[in-house]
Amino acid sequence: MAKIKRVLISVSDKKGIVDFAKGLEKLGVEIISTGGTAKALRENKIKIKAVSDVTGFPEMLSGRVKTLHPKIHGGILAIRSEREHMAQVKKHKIGLIDMVVVNLYPFEETVRNPKVKLTDAIEMIDIGGPAMLRSAAKNYRDVAVVCNPDRYLRILMELQEKGCCLSEETLETLAVEAFGHTAKYDAGIYSFLGGKFAPLKDKFPEILHLVFERAQGLRYGENPHQKAAFYADSAKPKYGFGGMKQLHGKELSFNNFLDLQGAIQIANDFQTPTACVVKHNSPCGVASSTKLDKAYKDAFACDPLSAFGGIIGLNRKVDVKTAKAITESGFMECVIAPAYDTGALDILKEKKNLRVIEYGYPHDRSDKGIYSCDLKKIEGGLLLQEQDLMDAGPEDLKTVTRRKPSAAHLKSLIFAWKVAKYVRSNAVVVARDERTVGIGGGQPSRVDSARIAVRKAGKEAKGACLATDGFFPKPDSVQLAGKAGISAIMQPGGSIKDEDSIKAADKAGIAMVMTGIRHFRH
Repeated sequence: MAKIKRVLISVSDKKGIVDFAKGLEKLGVEIISTGGTAKALRENKIKIKAVSDVTGFPEMLSGRVKTLHPKIHGGILAIRSEREHMAQVKKHKIGLIDMVVVNLYPFEETVRNPKVKLTDAIEMIDIGGPAMLRSAAKNYRDVAVVCNPDRYLRILMELQEKGCCLSEETLETLAVEAFGHTAKYDAGIYSFLGGKFAPLKDKFPEILHLVFERAQGLRYGENPHQKAAFYADSAKPKYGFGGMKQLHGKELSFNNFLDLQGAIQIANDFQTPTACVVKHNSPCGVASSTKLDKAYKDAFACDPLSAFGGIIGLNRKVDVKTAKAITESGFMECVIAPAYDTGALDILKEKKNLRVIEYGYPHDRSDKGIYSCDLKKIEGGLLLQEQDLMDAGPEDLKTVTRRKPSAAHLKSLIFAWKVAKYVRSNAVVVARDERTVGIGGGQPSRVDSARIAVRKAGKEAKGACLATDGFFPKPDSVQLAGKAGISAIMQPGGSIKDEDSIKAADKAGIAMVMTGIRHFRH
């Protein structure tokens, strides 16, 4: 247990530091301080000793050198139980420092400005701060290290209760927090300078630094016997699920987050009012319309049986009509949207078990950094890839059959093709206008997915359009589509059996276009 007699305070974030210092002063703790921190404490009539008075050297090099001195680091790093250490401290007249209160220059906040100058960013790279944090954390048995202003009150309370001492458990906790703080700080510098100095072709660096902070515990993992937590990107301000607001309902589970991610990705990929229902991380209905409530009703109608207990994703502010449509759908797990009318929220809250999530869309799809990539954990490592953001417009399509698709066909095909991007391979989506009527996916064979999609579409398959995420290895799926009355098909092409599929389409009177783009989703 360390007894705190002398503390060094040097903080960039001065939140709560005056009250903390006053509390330490009342306990009889001597305070050493630097620069702006010393000025702030003096202005509040707190007695401090300047670091320059301790070291015998002034701050120099525009403040770059202040605490990098043996009389500072010797006082922090000396092991109190080591006789030789204590003899050297005495010989060189080094005063012991029992607590280091430091937080670092705001590097991350500075570089968040897209117009920041490199020289300004460089000056925000703290040197003395991390060195003191690491020194104190290394010698945690004898020195307390505090980098988090939220801990000030609890530390003061413990010091008051324990005669100006801190427990071993507290010292260990503080040391781990300090090393985490410096690791995150260095990762931010690495990421920024890597982006500045490395060409875009080196998007995938030799060393991958990812920093996430625990945001919340989850009800459970994929199954109730598995524990789970959600970690948010450490970027500030928070974005994506790190910045979401849960407005109603019980806490989320691991599976809820996976389905919410799928729902919001799908809804946000469309420009017009769009709704989707996701179940087991795959859509069971998607629709676009001029009105959000109509889009939701069409999405739900695609497969009402599968939609039971699903996740609803919407890309517009939820109005009263849409909220009523949702509550009339039976049991649904979650709804996620960018905003809610007050009346709509009141209606949704009537459903006790419905989780209501507010989620903004700040993500810039043009971002080319690591955090725009997909990451998959595998045994012993990570797989990293760019997100699948490729779209296809009418100008990208090649008609390969005698029958040419109409403008209405092309609109439905492109809609179905975009939905297929979010369906597990092998994906087959049947659509009419801009609403799905049948979705099949996650099958080892494409023809089985086609059977599921056509069966779910039922009578609506006649005259509808079909899109698939990969080429047809055989003509069987096209033949099945012909029997169901499908009028147009969109596929990537590229199979050695393409001609067989084209002949089958011509025989059935189906218009077929090829994209040259595959959309597998494993």
